[in-house]
Amino acid sequence: MQQWYEVADPDSIDSPALLVYPERIKGNIQLIKGMVDGHCERLRPHVKTHKMIEVCRMMMEEGIEQFKCSTIAEAEMLALVNAKDVLMAYQPVGPKLSRWGKLVRTYPNTEFSCVLDNPVALDEMGAYAGKEKLRFSVYFDIDLGMGRTGASLTVLEELCDHIDQHPLLTLKGVHGYDGHISNPDVSIRKREADESYRILKEAVTYLQRRYPSPMDMVIGGSPSFSSHSLREDVVCSPGTFVFWDWGYRQRVPDQKFDYAAVLLTRVIAVISPIQICVDLGYKAVASDPPLPRVSFLNGDHIEVLFQSEEHMVLIVDDSQKYPLGMVLYAVPTHICPTVNLYQQVSVISEGEVKKEWTVIARNRKLSI
Repeated sequence: MQQWYEVADPDSIDSPALLVYPERIKGNIQLIKGMVDGHCERLRPHVKTHKMIEVCRMMMEEGIEQFKCSTIAEAEMLALVNAKDVLMAYQPVGPKLSRWGKLVRTYPNTEFSCVLDNPVALDEMGAYAGKEKLRFSVYFDIDLGMGRTGASLTVLEELCDHIDQHPLLTLKGVHGYDGHISNPDVSIRKREADESYRILKEAVTYLQRRYPSPMDMVIGGSPSFSSHSLREDVVCSPGTFVFWDWGYRQRVPDQKFDYAAVLLTRVIAVISPIQICVDLGYKAVASDPPLPRVSFLNGDHIEVLFQSEEHMVLIVDDSQKYPLGMVLYAVPTHICPTVNLYQQVSVISEGEVKKEWTVIARNRKLSI
């Protein structure tokens, strides 16, 4: 019996390759909608996972109108499909500021916003807005404990004092990413997510006392989504759900998303009775997590020994079961940067290669 991930004619695909399964993608989108009781206004999916126009359209067909991104290229990709609302969770500094301004001018049908966490960056954007006679929407980025970007609550008053000096900057709310939360224990994860929410809620409470307009709260990623999806006053921004991966399958087992992106690789050398080599080097799968970095779907007790640029050496129970040229299917530990390694993906439906999709936003620049 053919497994869901298998391709009937694997010789039609060179390896290594990334395969995507649209029926499973659609199922994951519908599942996440159900987790917020169908209220799509409480979802702002992060497109950094897939970076593809076709997946954006699939979400929009399900009623999702607002998105989050990390790069100007991703923001432009969303504008190309007429996404209604796009938040770039990245502070534009240096040349990115003028690029951001050009993006806002070029695509007036999309409402763009970005995050700010620093008074200097805020003043630079305000000065640029005044010079260009261009209005920008912004969110204050709040550090929820990850320690990567985001302002502390102690800086919030200063940020407000600065934004008040720039009439062309419109404050829409606060944003916070709690990527440090990933404990497999649901109760621990909930407690940590509650603390993230408390910090962001304190920030928005201060803003609501200072400004009359309602303030949005955009919060979280995938692991904390289990908790934040139950809060009716926040907008959640997970991204990995659309493809899912082995890492989150292990760490977030309470979320029942299906794998919808799989790596196809081949045996390229039989080294010994218990060792083989496949063409799945770290140019083909994200190298940011520790080994093993993949989980094989059609192999028993496979252990990853080591990896180099084009090769991955595996320990198996009997290498005779894995002849030269044999196709293996693997799910990456971290799908987001793995997708970024591929220019195109093969679209699989009912075991057949239907078409290719371009990973358009893997590029640093589209037209802007």
